[in-house]
Amino acid sequence: MSTPWLDTLLFGYYPYICLTVFLLGSLIRFDRDQYTWKSDSSQLLRAGSLRWGSNLFHVGILFLMAGHTVGMLTPHFLYEGFISAGTKQLVAMVSGGLFGVLGFLGVSLLLHRRLSDPRIRLTSKRSDIALLALLWLQFALGLATIPLSAHHLDGGMMMKLAEWAQRIVTFRAGGVELLADAGWVFKAHMFLGMSIFLIFPFTRLVHVWSGFGTIAYAFRPYQMVRSRKLNLPQAHAQPQRHVAQANVPAPSSQRANPATASRPAEV
Repeated sequence: MSTPWLDTLLFGYYPYICLTVFLLGSLIRFDRDQYTWKSDSSQLLRAGSLRWGSNLFHVGILFLMAGHTVGMLTPHFLYEGFISAGTKQLVAMVSGGLFGVLGFLGVSLLLHRRLSDPRIRLTSKRSDIALLALLWLQFALGLATIPLSAHHLDGGMMMKLAEWAQRIVTFRAGGVELLADAGWVFKAHMFLGMSIFLIFPFTRLVHVWSGFGTIAYAFRPYQMVRSRKLNLPQAHAQPQRHVAQANVPAPSSQRANPATASRPAEV
């Protein structure tokens, strides 16, 4: 059982440290090190297990990111008219468990691929392996919260966790006290999730911003692209060039002198 001062440090101050580093660090890296802003794919070395691992991981984590964002940050009064807290928790347990398993299998394949293949292991950065290990542990903790949530089917604990998150993002006090009855698995899952935001700007995770940036392509103005083949038809340009060169008068230095034009050449 954690002490109040430790809860205040980890869940009262640490979230703002992580968010500050997450936003400011991403901006600085984009401004100073754009050549390192990439996903560093190792597909050229071996693509077999990467296809399954990457697809399962991305499907799982994208759904969980959207689910956590909407579920934790949406005020209760916006949906209490058509769904109760207990029903919402049951939906979160089923959907989160399903996509959590998919993401866990995907990150397990990716981590095994990094560690078992000598070529990929040699070209991998330490941050790559550490990041996959951290994500693997985070998925495992998230799945471990499902059996514990089954003991609170009324949705009470979920409402406290959501209220804590909403108070953090709106800079309101009193959020730490809501976590007094939360188990250590919930707190470890929350702490590790915040830590991922902390290391985000220093890893390959920054390419997530580029994924959101592609939405701008749907609203960009149209671009006019002119075909070189249409503007300069090669089939007709060559004969015209010869005709034009044939009609160009010779330079004055090369013109024949009228006075000597009829003279025979000297031997």
